[in-house]
Amino acid sequence: MDKPKRKRRFGDRKEGRRIRSLDPLYAFTPFIMKTRGDATNYFSASVELEAIEKYIKKKREEGLKGFGILHIFIAGYVRCVSQYPGVNRFVSGKRIYARNNIEIVMTVKKRMSTTAGETEFKVVFEPTDTINTVYERVNEAIEKIKTEEDSSTDKVAAVLIKLPRPLLSAAIRFFDWLDYHGWLPMSLIGASPFHGSMVITDLGSLGIPPIFHHLYNFGNVPVFIAFGAKRKTVELDKEGKPVEKKYIDYTVATDERICDGYYYAVAFKHFNYTLRNPEMLEAPPEYVVEDID
Repeated sequence: MDKPKRKRRFGDRKEGRRIRSLDPLYAFTPFIMKTRGDATNYFSASVELEAIEKYIKKKREEGLKGFGILHIFIAGYVRCVSQYPGVNRFVSGKRIYARNNIEIVMTVKKRMSTTAGETEFKVVFEPTDTINTVYERVNEAIEKIKTEEDSSTDKVAAVLIKLPRPLLSAAIRFFDWLDYHGWLPMSLIGASPFHGSMVITDLGSLGIPPIFHHLYNFGNVPVFIAFGAKRKTVELDKEGKPVEKKYIDYTVATDERICDGYYYAVAFKHFNYTLRNPEMLEAPPEYVVEDID
């Protein structure tokens, strides 16, 4: 199932094509809400873990070492984008674009220590990818981070931070100006954790609930997802008997300029459904929905 190739048109960007058929109100919105900070909405949700834990156990028994909830969240989001591509749009230069691929940004703690640093990396997916593909690409990226001294993001930051503060500030303003006009080199876009489809962070590994993380004004990431540690609760079953259940809570920050609230609601209901039914992620989607022109 190959994604049809689109010819790049005037006004498109390296990482996405400009959407030209938006309602005038949506095309106008980035001129009013000029930054992602102006346009960020937050919500929280939770997912029951019985089916997820059974699925994780099954995959580990199949030999997928380290398979976990992070892989399911990422695969679920990739599947969500395949059916609701509007959540994969972005705003740059006060224009709205459909991203060419699915780029998930992750933050990894180099060591579980208060003195250890973090590094960020980006993994690129296609809407037809299955959960096994997600597992392979995520683990490959993590292993690469472990074996290399620095990621591409770290290397760029290490060069820039050596500049005097006035020059560094001027350089960031220059990069922002290039990005506004769509002239930022792909080498910098590829290394930037601020450019992508979604940022995800696993706070469950730290044993804490998810935070409501802001969106970055620099770059063009429109969605940030954080999920936390497992929690137990006691509920009444259909017969009125108390039963213990486990949940994971997650929070989402979204750029409201890329699609409307109804679209977001339907898309994230689908996302939550895939989390509760991870077996459906083993096969590619029956079809992929293309974003509007």
